[in-house]
Amino acid sequence: MTDAFFTCRKNVLLAKSPSTQIEGVLAAPRGRSVPEEQEALLQQWLEEGVGNLPGSESVPTVRKVSVTLTSDWLEGSELLMTSLSDLNTSPEVARCADQQLSELNASELQDHAVAELARLPAEETVTVAGSAPWAAVVPQTDHQAAGCAGINVEVLNDDPAVLAWSLACDAETVPPVFPAQSIQDSVPFYPVPTEVPYHEILWRDWEDLSVQPCVLEQVSKNTPLFEFRVMSYNILAQDLVEQGLDLYEHCHPDILNWNYRLPNLLQEIQHWDPDVLCLQEVQENHYWEQLEPTFKEMGFACFYKRRTGTKTDGCAVCYKHSRFQLISLSPIEYFRPGLDILNRDNVGLVLLLQPVLPEGLGLQAVSPLCVANTHVLFNPRRGDIKLAQVALLLAEIDKIARTAEGSYYPVILCGDLNSVPDSPLYKFIRNGELSYHGMPAWKVSGQEDFSQQLYARKLLAPLWPSSLGVTDKCQYVTLCQPKKLGRREYSRDFLLQFRFCDVACERPPQLVLLEGVTDAKPVASAREHSAVTAVLKRHNSLAFLGKRCSGVIQHGLNLTSVYSHFLPQRGRPEVTTMPMGLGATVDYIFYSAEPVEKAAGRRLYKDGALKLLGRLSLLSEDVLLMANGLPNAFCSSDHLCLLASFGLEISSL
Repeated sequence: MTDAFFTCRKNVLLAKSPSTQIEGVLAAPRGRSVPEEQEALLQQWLEEGVGNLPGSESVPTVRKVSVTLTSDWLEGSELLMTSLSDLNTSPEVARCADQQLSELNASELQDHAVAELARLPAEETVTVAGSAPWAAVVPQTDHQAAGCAGINVEVLNDDPAVLAWSLACDAETVPPVFPAQSIQDSVPFYPVPTEVPYHEILWRDWEDLSVQPCVLEQVSKNTPLFEFRVMSYNILAQDLVEQGLDLYEHCHPDILNWNYRLPNLLQEIQHWDPDVLCLQEVQENHYWEQLEPTFKEMGFACFYKRRTGTKTDGCAVCYKHSRFQLISLSPIEYFRPGLDILNRDNVGLVLLLQPVLPEGLGLQAVSPLCVANTHVLFNPRRGDIKLAQVALLLAEIDKIARTAEGSYYPVILCGDLNSVPDSPLYKFIRNGELSYHGMPAWKVSGQEDFSQQLYARKLLAPLWPSSLGVTDKCQYVTLCQPKKLGRREYSRDFLLQFRFCDVACERPPQLVLLEGVTDAKPVASAREHSAVTAVLKRHNSLAFLGKRCSGVIQHGLNLTSVYSHFLPQRGRPEVTTMPMGLGATVDYIFYSAEPVEKAAGRRLYKDGALKLLGRLSLLSEDVLLMANGLPNAFCSSDHLCLLASFGLEISSL
């Protein structure tokens, strides 16, 4: 009870005090002895609980509270306060807290408070989520939230300490704040109210990029744009949760339940309202039984590809049929029997979509859009497999997105690539080139550092055999062969030129020896010999079809990332996932752009026909730690969703 009172009291003070006043609250007075402080504090609480709180409209002076907090939590609280300017004007939160305190039984409170204060040391240190990032997060129940008169549920968790604990409205069921430890058996679980939207909890801002010069120039020309939103989201397959429970020891078992996670995921997707949805780790039975029917009700057309072998999850691409029409669909299986470089069960999807223009635009057209979605192998040690999988995906995109003139339709590539920014694999996608020969395989993705190992697998050229049918330029061989000049090139006269080539002049060992017939070696004239040499040189110019030992792979799609992977206002890197409490970026949305120049080996881009109009900001590791990591009660995946808004130029016919 006393712990609950401390928690409730502290949350009210933070919610009702400006940031400058909080510093005074958290500083312990120095002119009085500790027993006197405790006596005065106890007397204040008793007076408020018995007579003042029921009719009080304001909280007494908060500077009387003498609680020494850890510096980590103070820093976290100030951080949250600066990002939530509307917290200082939340009378609903204060009234809720006043109501809670008034419902406490005075005599029971006194007994508990006296017993607790007697055990207090000279300085009481309260450890909260800032200093114990893996402490329990205990959300509120629906009836608790409803019990607070006049509280808007959408702003119920605007308290800056909500990421460390919840402000409970029923004093009899207020759970205490636990230190960092396993919480499977010790923390009662209270479901989060479904009315509390995800974006109100973790405060992800929408970044409007339509003020960029290239977009403003487009607007100034009065050229219309076809605007649409794309979301990429690894939703964490339930089977993978149950197979790796040791990864989620910081979570209460109830929030890992699929019946709890599914409504949260659907609410998040419905709130951001994407036009194209790319999902990874979609469990097959959940897709067919729950996700696809729900998405169809939301106006989506859906396509799914399960991982090969015995895996139960896969990738899905959904688009709103009111905005796009399907031109072509190409599922990709990376598994190739007999190839060690492609012996894993990952998959991908490539779609070519035609945007649907609204009526009344007259004779106008917009380019088709190629959308790709994939989930690359996780294993940090097998960067060779990751590169081969990405090369196959890029070859498929090259085939689907290539126009009749040899250029490309705009491309959007989404997925969980299991590689960090500025890793060799990331640079390959963004810069269009990678010299891989001799590179340690673990280095490709940059996920972990295995440089101390005595033996490390190294990438050797060629990375994959020619039988795969993919060139070093990540194109299918059949699409790279030059067009035939006509049947006349292989006429009788053409074939006769090979009568005297070296192969034709060798006597086959099985040939029956007939004197005067098969015992003589043909001799070519000088003219015939030069003709044969010219033909052979021309055909040897196609050596790239069979020889691929350069140790360099390339592609010509000109892709750049929607995100910058750094938060300048916080001075910290962005993260999209938090395995074992460590933040990392492995999820991406790449899109077609126009290359400008290269600076220090890095290709620079500007928007072309496909323009980036906005994006949903990502979070830093420290903010997610205060939310108890991923997944948590509000975000039901171990990844954050990525969301971007694009505009396609609409041209006149």
